[in-house]
Amino acid sequence: MNWRITFFNEKVKSQALAFPKGILANFLRSLELLKEFGPHIGMPHVRPVSKGLYEVRAQGQEGIGRALYCVLPRRELVIVNVFIKKSRKTPIKEIEIAQKRMKEVTK
Repeated sequence: MNWRITFFNEKVKSQALAFPKGILANFLRSLELLKEFGPHIGMPHVRPVSKGLYEVRAQGQEGIGRALYCVLPRRELVIVNVFIKKSRKTPIKEIEIAQKRMKEVTK
């Protein structure tokens, strides 16, 4: 049985689909792997960020994109935040946004 992937809202979905071409291709490939094998596929595609929050690592010639997601019961992953990474570390602000949204969807 495959996993289902949803987005927190339409804005998050449109931001993800607006990734530059190379990053988007890598991102969509990672989503295919997540659908088939589940949320814990590991590096280089996914890594844990904090308790219950994971990061899809998408890279292309244009730069680095990230999508933060949480896991819900019944084999569902919710992408709660996406962004283009501009520094070596994942910005705390982006993690805080994702954690706040994760609390909303896991109530």
